[in-house]
Amino acid sequence: MKKNFIISKAVFFVICLIYFFIMISKTDGNFTYLLDDAYIHLAIAKNFALYDVWGMTPHAFSSSSSSPVFTFVISVFIKIFGNSALIPLAINVVCASGILFFLTKYYSRFSTKTTFVVSAVLVTVFSAALHLQLFSGMEHLLQVLLVVLNIYFLTDWVQGNFKNSKPMFFFYATLLFLGLVRFEMMFYFVSLAFFLLLTKKFREAVLVLLFGFFPVFIFCWFNYQHTGHLFPNSVVVKGAAIDFSGNILAQLRDLFLTAFQNRSFYKRCLLPLLLLSAVLIIDYRNKKSFKGFISNNFLLLAWGTTMLLHSIFADLKSILRYEAYLMVAFAMLIIPRLTAYFENFKKVYKINILLTFLIAGNTLLMISKMVFSHKILLYGSKNIYEQQVQGGKFLQAYYNDSKIVANDIGAISYFTEIHLFDIVGLGSPQIMEFNQRPDYSARTFGAFVGDYSRKHHYEIAIVYKEWLWGYVPKDWEEVAVFTIESNAVVSQPDVTIYCINPAIKESLKNNIRKFNWNKNVKVKIIE
Repeated sequence: MKKNFIISKAVFFVICLIYFFIMISKTDGNFTYLLDDAYIHLAIAKNFALYDVWGMTPHAFSSSSSSPVFTFVISVFIKIFGNSALIPLAINVVCASGILFFLTKYYSRFSTKTTFVVSAVLVTVFSAALHLQLFSGMEHLLQVLLVVLNIYFLTDWVQGNFKNSKPMFFFYATLLFLGLVRFEMMFYFVSLAFFLLLTKKFREAVLVLLFGFFPVFIFCWFNYQHTGHLFPNSVVVKGAAIDFSGNILAQLRDLFLTAFQNRSFYKRCLLPLLLLSAVLIIDYRNKKSFKGFISNNFLLLAWGTTMLLHSIFADLKSILRYEAYLMVAFAMLIIPRLTAYFENFKKVYKINILLTFLIAGNTLLMISKMVFSHKILLYGSKNIYEQQVQGGKFLQAYYNDSKIVANDIGAISYFTEIHLFDIVGLGSPQIMEFNQRPDYSARTFGAFVGDYSRKHHYEIAIVYKEWLWGYVPKDWEEVAVFTIESNAVVSQPDVTIYCINPAIKESLKNNIRKFNWNKNVKVKIIE
């Protein structure tokens, strides 16, 4: 066990360390996360720890965190150790170590051979691109750690015929936190409870729903008191919506069609689901009864259903992070069924050609994720440093407590104490409310943003011009554009700075000229 853990950990962290040095070599020695979203967590955590305000700024509450537990943990460490942008990275390193440790313990149940255990652990972590998630600064490694623990203790509990209280305790404990680490875990709670019911585990099914949903209900009640929405702004803005008006069946049909027209579903989920189906078919043929088949496979069926529900109601985009927990769960449940392929591939690969073909397909999928991750790791940190961090440092230098309109709000909020108006809505409920109005359109959106920013005396806008859809507010004057190259993660390579308050136009231009921009950022002053 110890040897297998050391080997797996060494391989994983050596790869991570190599990428770490590559990343900081492109950011003037400043470690920078691969996503601006990481700085949303940091901004809220900073304001909660230092100002007792759960918000993007110290000035107002905003439900902008997609993971309340992760943000809260960061805030605790800021409170104890001080404000440092490296805290999410440190948390992710600890989570990655925990994942590797418990995966090693888990796979050691099925074989004592080092080749199997180490290979199984590394296939699991790299099929979910966990080295990429470590540098994202997001909550997904914490989510994966809890999923690993959940499956580890649940399978232990099942093997003891649901009689051992120790794994039962830890299984239910993980459920308490999972929903508030990522809200899509609710799909898992429902799926698991359903298949537990099919196995006539009625008490366990009820407790899964209770432990999984109760913390979520408490948060939703709290959030509703402040925002009028059950879930955080990011979930409301990005999630699939059913408004329960009109033809609900038609809305569900449209959701299904949208999900299965999504290329990401076929690129990321189809091959794992086909492999899962093949494993289930093989087991079904070997079982004498349908009841025995369900009892032996209820967890695989639950996770397959979870993947389908996630594909329909949630997202599969953005650097492989949203489906990472699904890939780890699938690997943990399928790899033990394929032990012979890891231990003696040459002897067994001809026994079931279809299964071998699907294993090969999933191996190629893992390799493609490694190639994709390589590009993101080479350029993602550089992109965020040159665009969002540079924008945040510019505002910190000259407009630290000014009224600013923006769209990517993480870094600029973390590095400053600005008064923020977010045109996407993650940090500004006014935009969310406007987006639900019946007269919503690109034209009315532009007019609303202009009227609101003028009425509330905002001074500067630092936004993607494209996100205004051609309807730039008439009293906004374009004063500069800064551009990055080799874009891998940001939405647009060009950021436009607008002057909203005419009285500061010349000083704004002078400040843009004076600021020490990174050498790779091209700044154009509009004369």
